Amino acid sequence: MSTAELTPAQLAKTIDHTLLKPEATPPQVEKLCGEAKEYHFASVCVNASNVAQCAELLKGTDVKVCSVVGFPLGATLASVKAFETEQAIAAGATEIDMVLNIGALKAGNDKLVLEDIKAVVDAAHAHKIIVKVIFETCLLTDEEKVKACNLSKQAGADYVKTSTGFNTAGATLEDVALMRKTVGPDMGVKAAGGVRTRDDVLAMVKAGATRIGTSGGVKIMEGLEIKSGY
Repeated sequence: MSTAELTPAQLAKTIDHTLLKPEATPPQVEKLCGEAKEYHFASVCVNASNVAQCAELLKGTDVKVCSVVGFPLGATLASVKAFETEQAIAAGATEIDMVLNIGALKAGNDKLVLEDIKAVVDAAHAHKIIVKVIFETCLLTDEEKVKACNLSKQAGADYVKTSTGFNTAGATLEDVALMRKTVGPDMGVKAAGGVRTRDDVLAMVKAGATRIGTSGGVKIMEGLEIKSGY
């Protein structure tokens, strides 16, 4: 999508309105959902324990409920991630953002990484739910990022995603461009972590992102800068 033709409504539909802090309370989750409804964001992205509340609050709206899985380390067993996926969907999740096994990727254990992603993809796709695969790009070499893209595509994932927002750095334009180049035009690319202004969003979209993860969707829509957060 060309940034020159990105209307406010289209901008809103790139945003996964995010609240993943461990101390998030039900009133904060309710506020998140209210904002998502008001601006018609693509989704709210929350921890699994908050999915049921979001699903109830967003019933009948155009806002998806995205649950993270294996978050934020990606180091749980594939079977646990698959179970977590099933439980999140049962609670009302309509999208899944999973963290791949970063250590296995860096160790060159492609088989384990592929099986890890595929376990979640199979569990989600059985319910026609899309899966985004989080890489934690700040911990990877460019070669490892390319490999993660190829394994995600091979596993049948729907998106690749840069970051959890809980590590040393978030999305960069270079990483988004590399991921887009690697996966091609038909797979989604999500930029998350450190996207703080409308100009940041537009630059990420120009680089190849089709979804943006941010806790500051409201300020972005209002043209304000986010001082801190995911």
